[in-house]
Amino acid sequence: EAIARAGAAAKGATAYVTLEPCAHTGKTPPCAQALVNAGVTRVVSALKDPDLRVAGAGYALLAEAGVDVVDGVLAAEAALLNEGFLTRVSSGRPMVSVKLASSLDGRTATHSGHSQWITGARARNRAHLMRARTDAIMVGSATAIVDDPDLTCRLPGLGDRSPRRIVADGRLRLPLTSKLVRSASDVPVWILTFPDGDAARRQAFEDCGVVLIDVPAGPDGTMDMAVALSLLGERGITRLMVEGGSRLVSSLMRAGLVDRLDWFQAPKIIGGDGYPALVGLGIDTVDEAPGFELLEVLSLGEDTLQSFSVKR
Repeated sequence: EAIARAGAAAKGATAYVTLEPCAHTGKTPPCAQALVNAGVTRVVSALKDPDLRVAGAGYALLAEAGVDVVDGVLAAEAALLNEGFLTRVSSGRPMVSVKLASSLDGRTATHSGHSQWITGARARNRAHLMRARTDAIMVGSATAIVDDPDLTCRLPGLGDRSPRRIVADGRLRLPLTSKLVRSASDVPVWILTFPDGDAARRQAFEDCGVVLIDVPAGPDGTMDMAVALSLLGERGITRLMVEGGSRLVSSLMRAGLVDRLDWFQAPKIIGGDGYPALVGLGIDTVDEAPGFELLEVLSLGEDTLQSFSVKR
């Protein structure tokens, strides 16, 4: 698109790209050849293509055509920007970020289940912006049933950027009258479920426009989340934001499937009888606990947002 908009001005120009231009034909023609055809004489790139089957081929095509190629410029920054794509290529699954909002003592609701609102308006607006930047949002069935969320982006001007909404619901417990199901024709809803569910109920969801994705159970009888994420990767999801609940988040943590953690905290104390942000991880010693690297801290009114990457 940039080449088309530049038109004749592209001749003799320098192109700056975050990823090596491809040399193969996929959904679009080869980007490297398009640059050559446009008369670009220099390409400054941040990252080589992570797919080992084609890595370097784009650079080679450009060089053979006499285009000057500079590689590795701001590579670390570009890797962060392209983290979802890079994860899908290297691991066959989306990059998984977990978004939590809690009190200072890690509670997401009071003992009665009341949770609106733990964080303030600025923090909630930030969360909506994060939704607009992701491919899909996922929640567990309990969260979808109890909270009956919309899971859309409700910031002015970004309503059309709402991501796909995914529910991990092995037994199809989500009510057909839920907001998610009733709005499936407007914003896509996918349900990860076991393949042996009631045929009539499966058909009822599909009649509402919901896409059912069959996922097998793991050895413990719960949904195999590694398989689930691979299936989402096959469907083109590169960035997945998980918004709860505590059991789903903990299962992903235990399986080592979380890449990033974004934790909003409000200056409130709810107490030990409140609902926890996480349930048991089965950790026996402190050394076994997942480690995180702090990336950023933001002040959002009275609340804070701490963003972490998971140490591997």
